[in-house]
Amino acid sequence: MKTKLKPSRTAPRAPRVKTAKLSLLPAGNRTRTVVPLRDRHLTFGSKWDYAPAPETFEHIKIAPRHELFIGGKFVAPSTGKHFGSINPATEETLTEIALGGEQDVDLAVQAARHAFENVWGKMPGRERGKYLYRIARIIQEKMRELAVLESMDGGKPIKETRDVDLPLVAAHFFYHAGWADKLQYAFPNRTPKPLGVAGQIIPWNFPLLMAAWKIAPAIACGNTVVIKPSKTTSLTLLRLAEIFQEAELPDGVVNVVTGVGETGTAIVKHPDVNKIAFTGSTEIGKQLAQLVAGTGKKITLELGGKAANIIMEDAPIDQAIEGVIAGIYFNMGHVCCAGSRLLVQEGIYPTVVRKLRDRIQTLRIGNPLDKNTDIGAINNKPQLEKIRELVQSGVDEGAELVQRANNTPYGLSAGVWTDKGSKIFKMVGKLRAGVVWANTFNKFDPTSPFGGYKESGFGREGGLQGLMAYLKLS
Repeated sequence: MKTKLKPSRTAPRAPRVKTAKLSLLPAGNRTRTVVPLRDRHLTFGSKWDYAPAPETFEHIKIAPRHELFIGGKFVAPSTGKHFGSINPATEETLTEIALGGEQDVDLAVQAARHAFENVWGKMPGRERGKYLYRIARIIQEKMRELAVLESMDGGKPIKETRDVDLPLVAAHFFYHAGWADKLQYAFPNRTPKPLGVAGQIIPWNFPLLMAAWKIAPAIACGNTVVIKPSKTTSLTLLRLAEIFQEAELPDGVVNVVTGVGETGTAIVKHPDVNKIAFTGSTEIGKQLAQLVAGTGKKITLELGGKAANIIMEDAPIDQAIEGVIAGIYFNMGHVCCAGSRLLVQEGIYPTVVRKLRDRIQTLRIGNPLDKNTDIGAINNKPQLEKIRELVQSGVDEGAELVQRANNTPYGLSAGVWTDKGSKIFKMVGKLRAGVVWANTFNKFDPTSPFGGYKESGFGREGGLQGLMAYLKLS
């Protein structure tokens, strides 16, 4: 018997729908153009603009005139002259600063010698340390005020003075306070003794931090100090002198003589100064070394640099890009150890250039007191003109990559970026630089010695090595 097979039931087919092709290109131009990777640029427009967030400064009182700090008191200069201190961001005069002369330097050295022989040099280290602790705590209390003054006087972004400079200033006094009564343990089997009067000269790029780097170890070891700041950034060191008064530091232990280059030369030449510490240009450093030669004075020089930042192909590239930015744009590039030479392994060179170009576009230039500002004001007009000259030279001649990290007369610092620890140690052993950072850049700590090699100077500041510069070890 034949049976009829029922046809299988299948789901009905969905009707066909014609889809329209969407295009972001204008009508009449439906051809997509592929831009080569090397030519692609991120254009943020106004997307990265932040609302202004300025730090207030109206509550901070700045005296119309500042005098020299000698023997624990503020005194008028023998020259009878003062010069203006300018806010580089606004070019407004903040205050007038005393112009110290040779006679003022002599008075300061006499005050320092008297304090050393009668008070400070005889004081037990435990008691000296108490004063340094007190100074550090007062700095912490006044940190916001000092950060604002540092930005106004030097043009540095407030986020750098607030988050980097001032915490390090306090840290240096805290750290060296701890060593004041432990020097015999720092140098076993040797008897540490202070040198006497230390003459110190500091630059304009880190005024308060450089002062802490030099003053804290000197007085912790039992020395007394005569210090001269840069002409363009004297304000915060004079405010630090007020902190010394508040901490009741014995008169004459620290003396501040403001002025110009001749003022610093007078300090170096003074026959009753036992130690010279200078941070500044290589050219001036060489001159000071010649002045000190044959005098028996100890000298520490922290001079210019031309640091190499080396990125290997196995490096964490995004992290390295941030390190490159920190290495060259921190403090507007006003850093002796700035990573101004970028050496990149060939295989990742296009990627690094592209990522670096995009990251640079996000940097914000503006008012140093604005909390969003990455790049503030150039400190002074001569520096601005020098920058313009170098930029134009690069445009005219064509900038090219430096082939070897050691191909320079300087040797202050360097940076290495790689994922291999063995490669770090191998390269660090071959780099002729005083400080080498691995997978980071421009990181400072009072426990870590810092200093140069070759024409970047000699001697160390920070750590045990920094203490040795202010001691006689017998």
